[in-house]
Amino acid sequence: MIAVRFALLLSVAVGATWWFLFAPVVVTTHTVATGTITAEVMGTGTLEARTSAIVGPKIGGLIVNIAADQGDRVKAGAQLFQLEDSDFRQQVKMAESEVAAATATLDRLGASRRRAEAVLAQARTNHKRVDELISSQAVSQQDLDKAFEALSIAEAELSTAGAAIIEGQKRLDAAEQALEYQRARLRDTTIEAPFDALVVRRDRDAGDVVTAGSSVLQLASTDQMWITAWVDETELARLAEGQAARVVFRSEPGVAYEGVVARVGREADRETREIVADVLVEKLPASWAVGQRAEAYIQVARKDAVTTIPAGLVLVREGATGVMVDDDGKAKWREITVGLRGRESVEVTGGLSPGDVVVSPAGASSGPLRDGRRIGRK
Repeated sequence: MIAVRFALLLSVAVGATWWFLFAPVVVTTHTVATGTITAEVMGTGTLEARTSAIVGPKIGGLIVNIAADQGDRVKAGAQLFQLEDSDFRQQVKMAESEVAAATATLDRLGASRRRAEAVLAQARTNHKRVDELISSQAVSQQDLDKAFEALSIAEAELSTAGAAIIEGQKRLDAAEQALEYQRARLRDTTIEAPFDALVVRRDRDAGDVVTAGSSVLQLASTDQMWITAWVDETELARLAEGQAARVVFRSEPGVAYEGVVARVGREADRETREIVADVLVEKLPASWAVGQRAEAYIQVARKDAVTTIPAGLVLVREGATGVMVDDDGKAKWREITVGLRGRESVEVTGGLSPGDVVVSPAGASSGPLRDGRRIGRK
């Protein structure tokens, strides 16, 4: 009985050893071919508008109406919200009255100057006439003195009228400036969109009292949207403006949207050691949101018509890089040299040629491949 059991165990062990050493390993195959390979740098970031603005009033006041809500699209110059403006309108009316009064005063001073000019002209004529008659003794010296005195008074009055006009003009200028200031404050009660935009956020409602500079609406221009992608600083030398990119939003992980690098940051985060690369997205998903997460894959190198294999087939053994190839039904180790590495494939610069067949185990249960091991295709 013991001998029978021993023989049975021995046969099982021999069978298992034979199966492990000599039974064909089921493999999957890949025929080496030429193709295009691209190298990419990946960065994670958020969707942002290249042009955005937080809109608030320049002056404090009560909001009486908000014409835009979150999700609305507005045109440049469209009214966004209105502050209560009765006080400002009253100030404008008062300033307009000041301008009218200053204008009337200036008109009156102009009339006074014209009168002074006429009096001066008459005084000059009279003085000249008396001066001509003094030699013939038709008039006395006293008459000449009186004519000279009248001329001096007329000249002084004209000078005074001229100074009064200058002062009146200054008053009018000041009144007009005050009027423009009050009109500007009145205009500041109506807040308009600075550019064509999407209303991303609304922070206030009608009836709220706001202070100068506080946020009421947040706007984003949809003309140019980009991903502010954070990339490891070790990739900086390979990044450049104008490089093609693809953007994958986490809401649509199976779809890639085309993009291009618009600018590369020049300051690294001192904690994460990353830099920002802004990638313009040429077309947005049907549904998107400012601030949503996405991955940007930036193409930093590309080669066409080169020998390539899937990256998962490349093995490293004892410091050497290689693959397992089909050598007349047996697995054989072959060292290779690789060039450009892509996300899913690598360039083979030596050791393989188009048409060679690379193999890999079909599953974990198939066991490892060794030189000389028989293989069976799946």
